[in-house]
Amino acid sequence: MSRMYPYPLIAKEGWPFIIGSLVLSILTVVWCGWWSLPLWVITVFVVQFFRDPARDIPADPEDVLSPADGRIVVVEKTSDPYRGVNALKISVFMNVFNVHSNRSPIDGKVERVDYFKGSFLNAALDKASVQNERNAVLAVTKTGRPVTFVQVAGLVARRILCYVHAHDLLHRGDRYGFIRFGSRVDVYLPEDATPLVAIGDKVRASSTVLAKLPLAAPEEGSDVAERQGAEQNTGEQADMVKDATTKAAAAAQHVLSQE
Repeated sequence: MSRMYPYPLIAKEGWPFIIGSLVLSILTVVWCGWWSLPLWVITVFVVQFFRDPARDIPADPEDVLSPADGRIVVVEKTSDPYRGVNALKISVFMNVFNVHSNRSPIDGKVERVDYFKGSFLNAALDKASVQNERNAVLAVTKTGRPVTFVQVAGLVARRILCYVHAHDLLHRGDRYGFIRFGSRVDVYLPEDATPLVAIGDKVRASSTVLAKLPLAAPEEGSDVAERQGAEQNTGEQADMVKDATTKAAAAAQHVLSQE
């Protein structure tokens, strides 16, 4: 589905950088001639970095769209650390040549926005999701399904911009933020979502479908709900066994040390 994209082709966040590099390049041409060539290369790079093209948006209401351009680096069942529930996690890594405009993956409403200070590790690393500077948007779809999408700063990215606030309405494909110079976006979905991408896939914001999310949550007693409950119980049992094993090993070591 194509619709009017109400934003300039070159993101406004880049205008100061583009004007500054352009003026510097022109002045260098006047004084140094061909020595200005590296500055023109930098100017071209800055212009391409801040491009923000319109995209066609899939129409299926169950589609969860990619919030960013880049490459898939994570597709796994894990926990959503912002809601404290089990979730399907899909992560998109953006290098410096990708479009860095972030767009809403769903139609819905923002519940809250949480900002966390942190480090600036390589955004392709798993630990970047919990250790780097990040901004989490907790939202719900029109049918009440919870979705969390998190802007994560990277090794070079030092500036996360987010333009939505609690109670704002979201429309799929709408621009909600920007991250400068390399980063990632993590998306946490309910466990019954079905991923449609794999690690290594290249994706485009708004036009690539990351997953199918049913409009309604599975009813209690359904196969999906029972399977999710079984997985949760298995995880809890594994934690209990691990704790018991650790305590037993500690007790044995204590007895041996006394002997």
